Amino acid sequence: MPTAALGLSLTGFGWRGSVLAEVARRAEGLGYDSVWSAEAWGNDAFTPLAYIAASTTRLRLGTAIAQMAARTPAATAMTVLTLQQLSEGRLTLGLGVSGPQVVEGWHGVPFHPPVRMTREYLAVLRKALAGSERLEFSGSIYSIPYSGPDSTGQGRPLRTTLPASPETPILVAAMGPRNVAMAVEEADGLLPYLWSPTRWERAWGEALRKAPDGFQVAPTVVACIGDDLQACRDRIRPRIALHIGGMGSRAKNFYASLVSRYGYAAEAEVIQDLYLSGDRAGASAAVPDALVDDLALVGPPARIADQLAVWREGPITTLIVEPVEASMMETVASLW
Repeated sequence: MPTAALGLSLTGFGWRGSVLAEVARRAEGLGYDSVWSAEAWGNDAFTPLAYIAASTTRLRLGTAIAQMAARTPAATAMTVLTLQQLSEGRLTLGLGVSGPQVVEGWHGVPFHPPVRMTREYLAVLRKALAGSERLEFSGSIYSIPYSGPDSTGQGRPLRTTLPASPETPILVAAMGPRNVAMAVEEADGLLPYLWSPTRWERAWGEALRKAPDGFQVAPTVVACIGDDLQACRDRIRPRIALHIGGMGSRAKNFYASLVSRYGYAAEAEVIQDLYLSGDRAGASAAVPDALVDDLALVGPPARIADQLAVWREGPITTLIVEPVEASMMETVASLW
């Protein structure tokens, strides 16, 4: 099995340009393969990478993730083509549908079924990036040129004026079984969150066994390094509780469903009940040690090294580490 690459999540470093540039240069010097930016309802994912591209020469640049609902496929293609020009081809595009709370509550657009949304989005995006023909598409969500009842009738197919970039890797942050299966068929890789190196086959195995050669798997893992194991766990618990309890509703929470498939259904229900009732501290306390140890890197360096050995045994091609403190970058790199 090829050696996995090491990536660095920029989450937690803030968005001051001078800080990001310094972090990126340090990462490049330490041997990190890539840096990854994310977006929710604050910063966008692409602008930090454009800034970092000017400060680095080798480091790959990834979005983990950019939200599909935030941009039309053509708008994403424009951004990708521009960043590939600026960075000389170092961008990996990570996409995700996000959840109804963000899609409808922040972006103000309908939340579409993830499988159909992603499939159509990728089809339009690939055509736009290829630049070999004028952009035309007819689907249930996207129609290009637009021909709806309120159209002017003056739209015409266009082709990008920038150099094409059909080789841009496109990874999808899918979690549900049907969406993961679709990602294996349509995308170049998967961007899992709350990946379990010991139980991943329960949730992802059936789909990933059908993945073609070269398919990328790039999970993000939070890391807290310190001599006090329990203190490290306690720093991670609120993050896990937020996703299981607060990133969605009782009716639709992708993260709660995922850890339930891992075998933590009872624990997920308790965490969600507490979080949705307003007891965030209680929800965090309800995250068991075993779940923290399964989903995160915690404890003294020697223990982290043992955990990393387990993570290497799976199908991961890039491990995106999200340290809770910048000072942990060096330790993670040396252990890797």
